[in-house]
Amino acid sequence: MVLTGIDRIAAGDDPCLIGRRFGLVSNPTGVTAKLEPSWEVLIRNKIGHLGALFGPEHGWVGSTQDELSVESMNHPSLGVPVYSLYGHCRKPSPQMLDGLEALVFDIQDVGVRFYTYISTMYYCMEACAEQGIPFVVLDRPNPIGGIRVEGNVLDRQYHSFLGITWLPIRHGMTVAELARMFNDNIQCSLEIVSMQGWQRHQLFDETGLPWVLPSPNLPTLETALVYPGMCFIEGTNVSEGRGTTKPFEMIGAPWIDGLQLAADLNSLDLPGVRFRSCQFAPTYGKHLGADCQGIQVHITDRHALEPVATGIRVVAALQRTYPEHLQWRCDAGDGSDADIPMIDWLSGTDRLRRGAAAEVIIDDFRQQAAVFAAQREQYLLY
Repeated sequence: MVLTGIDRIAAGDDPCLIGRRFGLVSNPTGVTAKLEPSWEVLIRNKIGHLGALFGPEHGWVGSTQDELSVESMNHPSLGVPVYSLYGHCRKPSPQMLDGLEALVFDIQDVGVRFYTYISTMYYCMEACAEQGIPFVVLDRPNPIGGIRVEGNVLDRQYHSFLGITWLPIRHGMTVAELARMFNDNIQCSLEIVSMQGWQRHQLFDETGLPWVLPSPNLPTLETALVYPGMCFIEGTNVSEGRGTTKPFEMIGAPWIDGLQLAADLNSLDLPGVRFRSCQFAPTYGKHLGADCQGIQVHITDRHALEPVATGIRVVAALQRTYPEHLQWRCDAGDGSDADIPMIDWLSGTDRLRRGAAAEVIIDDFRQQAAVFAAQREQYLLY
C-alpha cells in the first residue's frame, strides 16, 4: 500500500511538525489510509499545535457546490478559526497567518490544471513567502496517473484561478512536485513530506488507498479520468451532468439527439472509450428538471484513454451538429474576465470555440504536452 505524507507523519517517519504551531489547508480528502482526518491524527498524536484551518473551493467540509463562495467560521469543537480561501479572499492574509510557524497543505488533487486546489496551493505559497512562514506539503498520489501528460501549456493571457500558471491540462504531477515547480517563481521556504511506495503508472485504485470524493461532482475515479476533457462542457449551455449520479460522464440538453451524437462519436473510434445514448433530468445546475438527451462516456481501456482529445472531439461534434443551439458561457465564476468565454479559460485557447479543426488542435496540444513532459523532469520525486 502507498503511504501518503500524512500516513508517514502519523507513523513518526517525519518529525517536521513537532513542536510547531501550524495552520492546515485541507478538506475531507485529508485523511489517512484508515480514513482518519489529518487534523485529528495530528492533534491526537500531539504533532505540533493546530492554530487555524483553511478550506479551498467547496469548503473545509467539502459540501458546497462549484463556484459558490464559502464563508469563514470558527470550528465548533476545536475552537480554532476555519478560514475560507474561496470567497472574498483567495489568498491567506497576514492576519490569518499571524502566530503560525508553518502552513501545511494536505488535499487530494485530481491532476488537472483547472481543478482549483492547486491554485489555492499557489496562493498559499505566495502568502508564506511574503510572511516568512514555511510551507509544508503532505504529498498524495495523482489519481489519474503520473506518466501521461495531455493538453496545451497555458498561455499567460489565460492565467486565472482556473489556470494559475504554465501547466498543461493534464500535468501528471503530484501536489508536492507542483509545489517544487511553483517555487521557482515564489521562493518560499518549502518542505515536503513525500509518499512511500507510489509509482507513476498507478491509478488511484491501484494504490490501496480509500477514495474520498475530492469535490461534490467527482464521485468516482472513472469521473476523474474523463474530467480533463469532459469538463469543457462546463463552458457551454449543455449540461455536464451535474445533478445526476454521473457528472462529466453524462452530458445532454433538451435539443440533443442522443442516438445520433453517440453514433457520430463512436464512428471516430477514439481510443479507450465508447459512447452510449442516454436520457436524464438534472436535479441541479443547467436544464434543471428538464428531460435531456445526450451521451454517457464509457471507459473501455483506462490506460489508452485520451480524455483531453476526447473532450475536444465531443465539443467539435456539438458545434458541427447543433450550431443553432450551442452557446458559450461567459461567467467563469472565479473572478476571471467575463468578456472571455469560460471555454477559453478551461481550454487555454480560443481555437476550440472558434471552430478550428479538432485534429489540428489535438496535434498541437500533443506537441506542447511533449515539451512540458521533458521540462517537468527536474521537479519529479518518484
